[in-house]
Amino acid sequence: MFTSLERIIRSGWITFKRQAGFTVATIFIMAITISLITSLFLFQKITKFSISLLQDKVDVSVYFKDTSLEQDILEIKEQIAKIPEVKSVEYVSNEEAKKRLLEKYPELTESLRETQGMLNLASLNIKAGQADQYAAIANFLEKAPFKNLIQKTDYYQRKLVIEKIFSVTSAINHTGVVLSLILVIIAFLVAFNQIRLAISNSKEEIFIQRLVGASNWFIRGPFLIQGVISGFFAALITLLIFIPLVYFLSPKMEVFFPGLNLFSYFAGNFFLIFLIQILIGIGVGVISSIIAIRKYLEL
Repeated sequence: MFTSLERIIRSGWITFKRQAGFTVATIFIMAITISLITSLFLFQKITKFSISLLQDKVDVSVYFKDTSLEQDILEIKEQIAKIPEVKSVEYVSNEEAKKRLLEKYPELTESLRETQGMLNLASLNIKAGQADQYAAIANFLEKAPFKNLIQKTDYYQRKLVIEKIFSVTSAINHTGVVLSLILVIIAFLVAFNQIRLAISNSKEEIFIQRLVGASNWFIRGPFLIQGVISGFFAALITLLIFIPLVYFLSPKMEVFFPGLNLFSYFAGNFFLIFLIQILIGIGVGVISSIIAIRKYLEL
């Protein structure tokens, strides 16, 4: 059995080298496909990081009536923190709110002094785990038993920005999936065509193998091995390209996205990325080989 397998692998390797022009073209297209899918994998990290930065800047503020006591607001804070959609709740006291307001608008100093402490600016800043969860939080606040203490919630003023973040996130995710599928189909067609040509060019050899009583597996095996080899080399070439590429691009990306170290992410997920590349490369090669063999190799 092992002797037969060794012969099949050797025969597949010889066929792979013999069809040099076709195999190089196939590996090139598959490497491009794997590269773009790997880029989408890394781009997803950049996208999540960017969205996380945007979401950290977006929150919903709940303002309370002047008669509301600090103890009541802190109790409300504890209740809101228990909502599953809530990521964090920050209490901003009246004094802290006035301090922030004056830092941003110094010209209001005199106006605040004239209120003589009658104005209560205490609030709760609520951050959700996802951009699409703010609507559920707003609905909870509108029906909450403590709603009579709330002066206003600025969700509806910020709704447009929040929905925009959610729509951008969804669009990026859907685009990535569609592009990946298109690229896999292209690579599959190229690999399929390579195996078809290899079968066509090996008709005389296949005929001789039949005459000497070679098994169907022995005849089909080399073409499957050819698909595996093409996929493996495409994945290996892609990995060797991405290691220095990500290393040199990472510092430049960090300029635009402070705190994002793309190379550290790549290194931390090195085996996962290589596994994905191998699975895509070999998977496309093997599946296209099987279909081409069934269609064009009559045994």
